[in-house]
Amino acid sequence: PDTNMTERFDCHHCKESLFGKKYILREDSPYCVKCYENLYSNTCEECKKPIGADCKDLSYKDRHWHETCFHCFQCKNSLVDKPFAAKEEHLLCTECYSNEYSSKCNECKKTIMPGTRKMEYKGNSWHETCFICYRCQQPIGTKSFIPKDNQNFCVPCYEKQFAMQCVQCKKAITTGGVTYREQPWHKECFVCTGCKKQLSGQRFTSRDEFAYCLSCFCNLYAKKCAGCTNPISGLGGTKYISFEERQWHNDCFNCKKCSLSLVGRGFLTERDDILCPECGKDI
Repeated sequence: PDTNMTERFDCHHCKESLFGKKYILREDSPYCVKCYENLYSNTCEECKKPIGADCKDLSYKDRHWHETCFHCFQCKNSLVDKPFAAKEEHLLCTECYSNEYSSKCNECKKTIMPGTRKMEYKGNSWHETCFICYRCQQPIGTKSFIPKDNQNFCVPCYEKQFAMQCVQCKKAITTGGVTYREQPWHKECFVCTGCKKQLSGQRFTSRDEFAYCLSCFCNLYAKKCAGCTNPISGLGGTKYISFEERQWHNDCFNCKKCSLSLVGRGFLTERDDILCPECGKDI
């Protein structure tokens, strides 16, 4: 007798015969439809039911949908084979996404579609082609611009229309100007009348409407010490002693003979010299 029996063909999981039944292969092992769906089906994000073996399984970022459940959260239109965007777990068609989340152009008031180039400044957005200079109407692009009165200007137009002119060189001041006597100067033009060093950020003083650094001012205008002949600035609380049209630094007000400090003491004069009473008693 023929002992060669037909090889069995059973479900890998429940072991029931698959002869004459629909089955699904997974990693070379056959499964009946029921076992396969129980073991391996994904749950649909929308209806929460398993996605059966006879259904198309659409996936996005480890999430799965039936083909009929894959639609826009807002308008419910199918997203199958269409572009879409994800926001807070929800899928939206590009139109609903744009209406809900895209910025509106500050100039033309139309939606700036996701993925298109836009300009942003202080919470407002523009299409790249709508972000133009108010004066020359040319797109500003990545060039520098200056905002004024809710309008944006490219730098050349701003200079022509608004910039102050430096009192010294008569050219426009766009950044880093200095105001002195209510008039505008470039920092580099605001210099000492004497030595021409920049005065911006330095201590300075003026005489006859001309500005001077302290060094030049002292050399030109300060009182000279009768002792050392150097200027007495009188600035910054410098102490000095004055007597009959002459001035001395505190440290220079000493007896000509014995060099004793005469600050706060009695003294005598002999022509241009000052003497302590001791040295002066022989006069």
